[in-house]
Amino acid sequence: MGQTLENHAARVLGLARQGVPADAALREYLSASRSLGAVGRRSVSRAVFAYFRWLHWLAPGDSAQARIVAALGLQARFERDPSCIKLEALAARAVPPWLGAEMDLSAGFLRSLQSEPPLWIRARIGKAAGVARALGHCEDPVLPAGILIPADLAALRYRGPADLHKAPGFRTGDFEIQDLSSQLVGHACAPKPGETWWDACAGEGGKALHLSDLMRNKGLVWATDRSLRRLSLLKRRAARAGMFNYRSAIWTGAGSAPFRTMCDGVLVDAPCSGVGTWRRNPHARWTTTLEDVRELAEVQAGLLGLAARSVRPGGRLVYSVCTLTRGETTAVADGFEAAHPDFGPSPLPVSSGQGASRVALGPQDIDANGMFIAAWMRLR
Repeated sequence: MGQTLENHAARVLGLARQGVPADAALREYLSASRSLGAVGRRSVSRAVFAYFRWLHWLAPGDSAQARIVAALGLQARFERDPSCIKLEALAARAVPPWLGAEMDLSAGFLRSLQSEPPLWIRARIGKAAGVARALGHCEDPVLPAGILIPADLAALRYRGPADLHKAPGFRTGDFEIQDLSSQLVGHACAPKPGETWWDACAGEGGKALHLSDLMRNKGLVWATDRSLRRLSLLKRRAARAGMFNYRSAIWTGAGSAPFRTMCDGVLVDAPCSGVGTWRRNPHARWTTTLEDVRELAEVQAGLLGLAARSVRPGGRLVYSVCTLTRGETTAVADGFEAAHPDFGPSPLPVSSGQGASRVALGPQDIDANGMFIAAWMRLR
């Protein structure tokens, strides 16, 4: 790789020390270091994330390069034997002190945070077998007893060395890179062909693409976001995937929807603290605060209330956040129900619980990002 791995990673850490999130710093650095190749880029990313995963085990006085080497050593040791790090140490050093008041810090959760994240892909419906054959190194998901496996789940865990963005199946839209928990959100919506759905916080469109695929490209998906840049990326992804049944528009989360149509379903995949993604993005553990959680909970409640206006009687409202804090999950759901008696709980098709309308997916349970999902039906 020319320079040593440690030097490349140390340069990224220098950007992070200037206030740039580590994932953004990596994108910036690696986009300017094309000579690294796919393997080199993965190695640098792995080193940077290991550094933040084991940050509070590292000697502050050592050089950045020495701390990176130590972090990679700890990562390798932990992957061989997770019990080598005591749970007390994980609770004290692997997460910020405020988290324990917001969620249950179980042994499984803490250990999952310190392991390297899996890579999940979502194949188009009917193409999973072909994608798995073409890529190789693919495994089907193994879900816990409390989660039902949807009949058309097309999730595959990829363990191979290829740069998936350059794989033929990616370029032709046969698959997308999408975490398993995000795919389960789409199945929790359970949209039907011919319906109208609104993905209110669509971002770059991963869930909107999935809704379209589940609807067999029939009906209409409204995709809105506050960022024009993100919606432009959705346009590119939709063209690659052959998604034609969507319209996009800017929506800042202030005021009613930018269309007059009443929807069969609305998905509010709200901005959140991202605690469920801390395995994948460990730098966020040390930049997210309890005040962020409180402020985001207010935003989430506001988005739900506004989005609910566009649900037709008999239609469904689905709320999802990739976090597990009480303030952003059950508290928001409880508050919505108290304020909206015209909505009643709607059973989630991904939960085996009798009529369960809420589910918390821990990263330790599904080997993916943590996710909370709740659903309601408009009664009148």
